[in-house]
Amino acid sequence: MISCISLARMIDADADKKIDFESDRTVRIGRAAALQFALYYHRLKILSPYPLPPEQPAIIACNHLNGIDPFFVQAACPRLITWMMAQEYYALPGVKWFCGKIHAIPVERTGKDLAATRAALRALKDGRVLGVFPEGKVETGLDIMPFQVGIALLAIKSGRPVVPAYLEGTQRGLEMLPAFLYPNEARLRFGEPMHFGEEERSMEAVTRKIQQAVKDLRELG
Repeated sequence: MISCISLARMIDADADKKIDFESDRTVRIGRAAALQFALYYHRLKILSPYPLPPEQPAIIACNHLNGIDPFFVQAACPRLITWMMAQEYYALPGVKWFCGKIHAIPVERTGKDLAATRAALRALKDGRVLGVFPEGKVETGLDIMPFQVGIALLAIKSGRPVVPAYLEGTQRGLEMLPAFLYPNEARLRFGEPMHFGEEERSMEAVTRKIQQAVKDLRELG
């Protein structure tokens, strides 16, 4: 397990100037187009709005149904989201260029990707909104899979609030391209922000609390 002191030192040693990539013209046009596509083609309904002011950095923790999920959550968020995403998706032709534009963070599925953890904590330190699917993979069944404890590490070490989110109404298990092309009736609900600090003694307990908050949103219907 990575010690908190060692991780903090690595982040500070890796610090550099903040990049205002949210104002990039390509990013702004892409976000506007994504919003329209989500609302009208995929009939996205935002059942409860994103609860934090635009200037507030945060971690969004959402369940994962298919490859288009980041698109819907981004459409409903006033800030550009820095997504943690599987390395194999990041490397796809065309996708890699766009992911580079939005500074997405590629993650190895081993669960021990130190570079990705450092990049995520750096993003939060720089005031960004970080998007995470704590299940670690797409859920093809009806339940929510156990969350990985990495979400707790990010919440505790960064001190940033965690915003739970629940997405439903999309076709489960589809890859990215079919998910974009197949019309959906997506529904998205954000929950109240959750705060965790250094006093938290168990990453497993924090992980369970975040997962339960996402499950509670599902129960709201």
